Amino acid sequence: MNTSAKLTKFVQASGCAAKLAPDTLSSVTCRLKSFHENLIVGFEGNEDAGVYKIDENLAMVQTVDFITPVVDDPFVYGQIAAANSLSDIFAMGADAKSALNVVGFDSKHHQKEILCEILLGAQDKANECGAVIIGGHTIQTPEMIFGLSATGFVHPNKILRNNTINKGDVVILTKPLGMGILITAIKADLLDMQTMQKVADNLKTLNYKASLIAREFNATACTDVTGFGFLGHLNEMSASRLSIEVEFEKVPFMKEAIEFAKMGIIPAGSYANKGYLKDKVFFKKPLSFEEEMILFDAQTSGGLLISASPKNAQNILKKCKEEGIFACEIGEVSDKKEQNIIVG
Repeated sequence: MNTSAKLTKFVQASGCAAKLAPDTLSSVTCRLKSFHENLIVGFEGNEDAGVYKIDENLAMVQTVDFITPVVDDPFVYGQIAAANSLSDIFAMGADAKSALNVVGFDSKHHQKEILCEILLGAQDKANECGAVIIGGHTIQTPEMIFGLSATGFVHPNKILRNNTINKGDVVILTKPLGMGILITAIKADLLDMQTMQKVADNLKTLNYKASLIAREFNATACTDVTGFGFLGHLNEMSASRLSIEVEFEKVPFMKEAIEFAKMGIIPAGSYANKGYLKDKVFFKKPLSFEEEMILFDAQTSGGLLISASPKNAQNILKKCKEEGIFACEIGEVSDKKEQNIIVG
């Protein structure tokens, strides 16, 4: 079914459901404490998902996420929303097993076939990684939201955390940046079809295979790049314990995003990220405004940031290349400097 034209105006009218700013979120969650003898990962540390130990060999990983429409095609939107939601499971080094649909839908102005296509898109991505969608919850909303509440499993001793980097680690990124800017351009009807296809292909790519490779070669830490942006998630990885030195020339991003950033086509969340991180990032050499904003850009369905020893990192990069998975080295972990992130 071709429902793209029916969804187009809806997508352009939808707002971008940005995450709460990092400082706002941390000021709230710091008041929440979760204690249980089987709880391995809770609110503390801003991890990608919660982890609950079932027995000595099995732990359950839980997460939930949803987004507003980012492309015109409802099937592809479902794929992207599912990839975005499932990514937190993979970032923890776990396998996704089941998921529930989380749906807000305006049935007064949109045909039910559109919702069907969205759900089928999500099911396609769940099938790709061996997960099963077993139900969900729907409400009537003035704008569309869709995502998944996902559950995965991992060995309690093999969880990948976001803040367990070691000095000397190499840091790898598995998707190019600039998606927040380009999604904003899509909503403003400014992108040509070829660029829109490139963006959609990037957004709907699962982080599952990259996660498997990171686990195979003993990654020391892992997180996915989402609303807090590339530098925001690197800041979380540092845990203010070590510093991460980034080589800007190695950081991958879609060139089209630079042009739109020059025009001011930038999501509000990216500015919030820049404000929060101003004292945590040091630029060793001047970058243009748009180059800086690429690094702060609030991403949807971004890639994994993986840290590993130099030897293991090279094995990860090699295996990713062999498997046709995008991956590149973007920096390394050093002794703690005055700022958590150094961009050179």
